[in-house]
Amino acid sequence: MQKKICGKVLARFEDAGFKIIGCKMIKLDLDTLREHYAHIAEFPFYPEVEKFMSSTPVIGMVLEGEGIIEKMRENLGVTDCLEAAPGTIRAEFGSKEEGDSKMRNVVHASDSEEAAAEEIERFFKEEEIFAY
Repeated sequence: MQKKICGKVLARFEDAGFKIIGCKMIKLDLDTLREHYAHIAEFPFYPEVEKFMSSTPVIGMVLEGEGIIEKMRENLGVTDCLEAAPGTIRAEFGSKEEGDSKMRNVVHASDSEEAAAEEIERFFKEEEIFAY
Protein backbone atom coordinates (compact mmCIF):
# COMPACT_ATOMS: atom_id res chain seq x y z
CA MET A 1 0.00 0.00 0.00
CA GLN A 2 2.75 2.45 0.96
CA LYS A 3 4.64 1.95 -2.28
CA LYS A 4 1.51 2.38 -4.43
CA ILE A 5 2.26 -0.75 -6.50
CA CYS A 6 -0.90 -2.76 -5.80
CA GLY A 7 -1.92 -2.78 -9.46
CA LYS A 8 1.53 -3.92 -10.58
CA VAL A 9 1.51 -6.83 -8.12
CA LEU A 10 -2.06 -7.77 -9.02
CA ALA A 11 -1.14 -7.72 -12.73
CA ARG A 12 1.78 -10.07 -12.04
CA PHE A 13 -0.63 -12.59 -10.51
CA GLU A 14 -3.00 -12.37 -13.46
CA ASP A 15 -0.10 -12.55 -15.94
CA ALA A 16 1.02 -15.75 -14.19
CA GLY A 17 -2.39 -17.24 -14.95
CA PHE A 18 -3.86 -17.06 -11.45
CA LYS A 19 -7.57 -16.41 -11.08
CA ILE A 20 -8.69 -13.95 -8.37
CA ILE A 21 -11.63 -15.43 -6.47
CA GLY A 22 -11.45 -13.24 -3.36
CA CYS A 23 -10.04 -9.76 -2.77
CA LYS A 24 -10.49 -7.14 -0.05
CA MET A 25 -8.67 -4.46 1.90
CA ILE A 26 -8.13 -5.38 5.55
CA LYS A 27 -6.75 -3.53 8.58
CA LEU A 28 -5.02 -6.30 10.55
CA ASP A 29 -5.57 -6.17 14.30
CA LEU A 30 -2.97 -7.41 16.76
CA ASP A 31 -4.87 -10.60 17.64
CA THR A 32 -5.05 -11.60 13.98
CA LEU A 33 -1.38 -10.78 13.44
CA ARG A 34 -0.34 -12.81 16.47
CA GLU A 35 -2.37 -15.77 15.26
CA HIS A 36 -1.05 -15.49 11.71
CA TYR A 37 2.57 -15.07 12.76
CA ALA A 38 2.53 -17.42 15.77
CA HIS A 39 5.38 -19.41 14.18
CA ILE A 40 7.75 -16.41 14.47
CA ALA A 41 6.35 -14.68 17.57
CA GLU A 42 9.31 -15.77 19.71
CA PHE A 43 11.93 -14.28 17.38
CA PRO A 44 13.46 -10.93 18.34
CA PHE A 45 12.40 -9.35 15.03
CA TYR A 46 8.68 -10.13 15.54
CA PRO A 47 7.78 -6.71 17.02
CA GLU A 48 9.04 -5.11 13.78
CA VAL A 49 6.83 -7.45 11.74
CA GLU A 50 3.81 -6.62 13.88
CA LYS A 51 4.47 -2.88 13.66
CA PHE A 52 4.95 -3.02 9.88
CA MET A 53 1.93 -5.24 9.20
CA SER A 54 -0.39 -3.09 11.33
CA SER A 55 0.85 0.25 9.97
CA THR A 56 -1.45 0.30 6.91
CA PRO A 57 -4.29 -1.77 5.52
CA VAL A 58 -3.32 -4.79 3.43
CA ILE A 59 -5.00 -6.34 0.43
CA GLY A 60 -6.03 -9.91 1.14
CA MET A 61 -6.54 -12.15 -1.86
CA VAL A 62 -7.58 -15.68 -2.65
CA LEU A 63 -6.15 -16.93 -5.91
CA GLU A 64 -6.56 -20.21 -7.71
CA GLY A 65 -4.77 -21.95 -10.51
CA GLU A 66 -3.19 -25.25 -11.42
CA GLY A 67 -0.11 -25.87 -9.29
CA ILE A 68 -0.62 -22.49 -7.65
CA ILE A 69 1.43 -23.10 -4.50
CA GLU A 70 4.59 -23.97 -6.42
CA LYS A 71 3.99 -21.40 -9.18
CA MET A 72 3.27 -18.66 -6.64
CA ARG A 73 6.48 -19.44 -4.73
CA GLU A 74 8.41 -19.21 -8.02
CA ASN A 75 6.80 -15.85 -8.86
CA LEU A 76 7.46 -14.43 -5.40
CA GLY A 77 11.04 -15.59 -4.91
CA VAL A 78 12.61 -16.61 -1.61
CA THR A 79 11.48 -14.88 1.58
CA ASP A 80 14.60 -12.73 1.87
CA CYS A 81 14.06 -10.12 -0.83
CA LEU A 82 17.80 -9.42 -0.92
CA GLU A 83 18.41 -13.03 -1.99
CA ALA A 84 15.37 -13.43 -4.27
CA ALA A 85 16.04 -14.17 -7.93
CA PRO A 86 15.91 -11.22 -10.34
CA GLY A 87 12.48 -10.81 -11.89
CA THR A 88 10.60 -12.13 -8.86
CA ILE A 89 8.11 -9.97 -7.00
CA ARG A 90 10.15 -9.95 -3.79
CA ALA A 91 13.38 -9.03 -5.62
CA GLU A 92 11.71 -6.20 -7.52
CA PHE A 93 9.46 -4.75 -4.82
CA GLY A 94 10.80 -5.90 -1.44
CA SER A 95 13.19 -3.77 0.60
CA LYS A 96 15.21 -3.63 3.77
CA GLU A 97 14.96 -0.30 5.54
CA GLU A 98 17.87 1.06 7.54
CA GLY A 99 17.55 0.01 11.16
CA ASP A 100 15.27 -2.95 10.40
CA SER A 101 16.54 -6.40 11.25
CA LYS A 102 14.29 -7.98 8.61
CA MET A 103 13.29 -7.12 5.09
CA ARG A 104 9.87 -5.82 4.09
CA ASN A 105 8.18 -7.97 1.51
CA VAL A 106 5.13 -6.75 -0.34
CA VAL A 107 3.51 -10.18 -0.60
CA HIS A 108 2.85 -13.13 1.68
CA ALA A 109 1.74 -16.45 0.20
CA SER A 110 0.74 -19.75 1.72
CA ASP A 111 3.40 -22.45 1.53
CA SER A 112 1.01 -25.42 1.40
CA GLU A 113 -2.61 -26.28 0.69
CA GLU A 114 -3.18 -26.78 4.42
CA ALA A 115 -1.77 -23.35 5.27
CA ALA A 116 -3.82 -21.79 2.48
CA ALA A 117 -7.03 -23.30 3.87
CA GLU A 118 -6.26 -21.95 7.36
CA GLU A 119 -5.32 -18.51 6.07
CA ILE A 120 -8.38 -18.21 3.84
CA GLU A 121 -10.57 -19.08 6.82
CA ARG A 122 -8.68 -16.54 8.98
CA PHE A 123 -9.12 -13.64 6.57
CA PHE A 124 -12.25 -14.38 4.52
CA LYS A 125 -15.86 -15.30 5.12
CA GLU A 126 -17.27 -18.03 2.91
CA GLU A 127 -19.50 -15.54 1.07
CA GLU A 128 -16.44 -13.43 0.14
CA ILE A 129 -15.03 -16.19 -2.09
CA PHE A 130 -16.42 -16.34 -5.62
CA ALA A 131 -16.20 -19.22 -8.06
CA TYR A 132 -16.84 -18.19 -11.64
